[in-house]
Amino acid sequence: MKNVEYFTQYTDILREELIPAMGCTEPIAIAYAAAKAREILGENPEEVTIDVSGNILKNVKSVVVPNTEGLRGIPAAVAVGIIAGNPDKELEVLSEITGEQIAKTKKFLTNTPITVNFADTPHIFDIMITLKKGGNSSFVRIVEHHTNIVCIKKNDEILFSKEIVKEENGLTDYSILNIKDIIYFADNISLDCVSEILNRQIEYNMAIAEEGLKNSYGANIGSTLLSQNSTDIHQKMRAYAAAGSDARMNGCEMPVIICSGSGNQGITASVPVIVYARETGKTDEELLRALCISNLVTIHLKAGIGRLSAYCGVVSAACGAGAGAAYLEGGRYDTIAHTIVNALAMDSGIICDGAKASCAAKIASSVDAGLLGLTMYKNGNQFYCGEGLVAKGVENTIRNIGSLARNGMAGTDKEIIRLMLLSP
Repeated sequence: MKNVEYFTQYTDILREELIPAMGCTEPIAIAYAAAKAREILGENPEEVTIDVSGNILKNVKSVVVPNTEGLRGIPAAVAVGIIAGNPDKELEVLSEITGEQIAKTKKFLTNTPITVNFADTPHIFDIMITLKKGGNSSFVRIVEHHTNIVCIKKNDEILFSKEIVKEENGLTDYSILNIKDIIYFADNISLDCVSEILNRQIEYNMAIAEEGLKNSYGANIGSTLLSQNSTDIHQKMRAYAAAGSDARMNGCEMPVIICSGSGNQGITASVPVIVYARETGKTDEELLRALCISNLVTIHLKAGIGRLSAYCGVVSAACGAGAGAAYLEGGRYDTIAHTIVNALAMDSGIICDGAKASCAAKIASSVDAGLLGLTMYKNGNQFYCGEGLVAKGVENTIRNIGSLARNGMAGTDKEIIRLMLLSP
């Protein structure tokens, strides 16, 4: 990769992916759709119907919707989007809510029928919301990723429509990503092109990590880890990343910079690298270049898996974090490639059973695997081609894991959703 075109494309990918979001991105996407539908209807509805794919059910069922005083689930996300959401702010749709609006949201939940249906749809990510008041109705549909509105209707009139593109990631072709070129990009890109994007990620994601350590959220995985050993650098990397998820999954109203459509993945790809750089006295330039590595590796791994899956997305992000740490230590292709392969060989069995407090523990485990993968290679150890899903070369191993997560775990995903729907 030695031309400006590829540098521009990689920069565009970072710009498309590293965007702010408030709260878990699936309930936020529902709130965004609801706010947009309310805007189209022009008034609060007296009846709401929302049809969602299984993965949306899975990722919204147990997580706290921010700025709602602890409300959870799809009806809460719908109600607060209708009453208080600002659709112009997209994934920060719930960032400007007042106490009066929270009270109105709770009243709306009590007085307004909200019907939630499991949609028969070929799309893993699908949200369809219909609002009705008197003889008027509005309809909004979001497919494939969190802000991708594909249809808007007022009554029977189609106001907006576009073709659904399968697994639409963004404007750029993500198939151009590969480990060698990611490293070359990180080594050579002018930091003027990426510093604003990455410095915002540092500011936002470290702020919520520190909040998660300072106050009690969820199962307090981050503070529990730090209480065991506050001086070990690897423990601090795991603890800070987990703490960010502790806060985010349990109602903290602070925004994060997401990666591959997920705040937990954005935290996991960035916070351990930031902690490592600061603890070892690395320069700002070294940190920014390492974040290019960690984010792009995460995006590369996730591109083959898809936005939502039965495969836990923080595994990919922790591989990115391990690669970023390897880069900060001076490692380049061989070290980074083996770190990724080693980590994938260890942790690719972690399932996604929805957004909730235990995501923080999965982050801690996955970051540990990323760091162990790096330590293994530094000590002359590795997993070899033919051992399970490990193939010859990092790109072939990444493809194997993508196929496992996207195709092989499709049945697992359905069973996870079935079991979750049986739970209260």
